[in-house]
Amino acid sequence: MLSRTMLTLLRRSGSRLQLVRLLGPDPRGVRQSLGALCILAVTSVVAGLVLGRSHERLAELPGLLLLVPAAIALPGKIFGALGSRLGTAIHTGTFRLSLRSSSVVGQNVWASLVLTLLMTLVLALLASAMASNLGVENAIGVADYVVISVVGGMLASVFVLLATLGMATGSVRWGLDPDNVTAPMVTAAGDVLALPALILASYLVRIDTVTPVIAGLLAAVTVVSSAAALRSKAPELRTVLRESIPVLVLAGFLSLMAGVTVENRFEVFSERPVLLILIPGFLATAGALGGILTNRLSSKLHLGLIGPSVVPHRGARTDVGVTIGLALPVFVIVALVSQGAGSLVDLAGPGVGRLVGVALIAGILAVVVVVAVAYYGTIAAVRFGIDPDSVGIPTVTAVLDLVGALTLVFAIEAVGAG
Repeated sequence: MLSRTMLTLLRRSGSRLQLVRLLGPDPRGVRQSLGALCILAVTSVVAGLVLGRSHERLAELPGLLLLVPAAIALPGKIFGALGSRLGTAIHTGTFRLSLRSSSVVGQNVWASLVLTLLMTLVLALLASAMASNLGVENAIGVADYVVISVVGGMLASVFVLLATLGMATGSVRWGLDPDNVTAPMVTAAGDVLALPALILASYLVRIDTVTPVIAGLLAAVTVVSSAAALRSKAPELRTVLRESIPVLVLAGFLSLMAGVTVENRFEVFSERPVLLILIPGFLATAGALGGILTNRLSSKLHLGLIGPSVVPHRGARTDVGVTIGLALPVFVIVALVSQGAGSLVDLAGPGVGRLVGVALIAGILAVVVVVAVAYYGTIAAVRFGIDPDSVGIPTVTAVLDLVGALTLVFAIEAVGAG
């Protein structure tokens, strides 16, 4: 069953062409995406400012920076995928705002919360192992990682969940296409909330007895909740978990590798904290661009408007072109906003010209990867019988976390901003 908006268009025209136009990159849709991306660019500065002003706290807790990119990105991965599934439910007319375990929305919400618990614990364990293998001097312990990751992640995710449900409901009420706005807006909410929550949770660590006890309780709750959810009688809940967990674990590992990249260049970022302000906005923008493209491709595949072919169909190529067109102005905006925010709080930086150069060079390189991963990742999911709504956004944002960090470091060296 198609959504009310789609049915209205089809009744008016009686043709499939109107449905294609609805899901195509019309000027209104482009404006929605650009507006959402600009909001993301501005709001991500909040996370950037927290990161820039927290460089002394990061120095006090060696190894914590390993966790930062993954922790910032996790709400966007989990709730961006939730938004994508809700967007498909809106397009197909099955969306009903209910948290009952028998409803589509309810099962997806509970799956997202369980995934948050599980993945924050997994990220903590992986980050601790990486810190040990990298030989990070005086690195925080595994219990510290668990408390920071799980407490910070769950605290942020409650509010990101509310934002996601609000976006879905607003899309239905105001006639917005959720594919155009959900990914950047959910990412924006995650950016604003995740890092402050992480820093706040960091004050619970390195407390004798207290920190290990809290870590043990959190681990126990996570294991019990995950086991119960996987054995649940709710089919959508089980399916989302089983499809999402492997992808999110891989995504978490890639995001942690982005943290390794930044940790290895910590001196450069610490000397010029404006570059730290740039990191969340840059990574979030790259991931959101991939999320928008993934959402649109996923909806078109669900509705049979494009097929999972190696050579992109015309409809897919048009969406790719729009993604590239959106990228350039938005990356410039991210750089300018980061520079402005850094100047307001008197943080050192490489200068506005070099910062824009860093964002553009890194952004152009990253968007090439965005397009490839978003398109081929989505069609690969379809070919393997997996719902692209569940795996598309986590995959593309995870790859972009790592690739974005690498291109950012490369661009900093290339323009002499380090």
